[in-house]
Amino acid sequence: MARLSSMAKRLLLFDIDGTLVRCGAQVRPIFSQAMVHAFGGHRPLDGYQFAGKTDPQIVLELAGDNGLSNEDILARLPTMRATYHRNLAARLDVEQMVLLPAVESLLARLEAHPDRAFGLLTGNWRECAEVKLERFDLWHRFPFGAFGDDGPHRPDLVPAALRRAEKLLGHAYRPEHVVIVGDSARDIACAHAHGIRAIAVATGFASEEALREAGADWVYADLAAAACDHPWLAREAS
Repeated sequence: MARLSSMAKRLLLFDIDGTLVRCGAQVRPIFSQAMVHAFGGHRPLDGYQFAGKTDPQIVLELAGDNGLSNEDILARLPTMRATYHRNLAARLDVEQMVLLPAVESLLARLEAHPDRAFGLLTGNWRECAEVKLERFDLWHRFPFGAFGDDGPHRPDLVPAALRRAEKLLGHAYRPEHVVIVGDSARDIACAHAHGIRAIAVATGFASEEALREAGADWVYADLAAAACDHPWLAREAS
């Protein structure tokens, strides 16, 4: 587990998919098969956008378009979640994944900085986030996080992340002391919904231009570029 310091005055919350790692095309069929097992089918995935959504939001949208009520979906959701986690753990192939540039060196730099704390803010269910990060031995680097478990919509996750940060670090974080790091317009909207600034990296499905148009406070090609420039991430972080 990463070190925790009550001195840390600045908090960074990282997305996973498209920000820290890319899993490639292999996750969609695993998710689809779990949906079929639990719900008998789902809406077509062609053109469907997963980026920035929570796992429960994706299930509600895909199964809802298959003619099921929210009550039916929620009743079957634990079955779908358990099946998806089991199959993801068994079949996620690290050889088809990419650890994105500068992730390990950036986390090491933040761990060594007494004024920085960091955690996760991801739409993945917690156990699925662990599977993805463990493929690169990164799970233990994040001492806390907010996950798809904490609500169906991404802005729901921010209060949970801040509560856990306060519990672990012993003081509350105001919005100006927090940055959310992600790769999608939904990451940016999630941050701004709570008065938090957003660092956006173009390592997911959105271009730098699209991320600027979505209102990101800072836009970089990847975390390596961010680590060279952003005042909270640069080697001589201020």
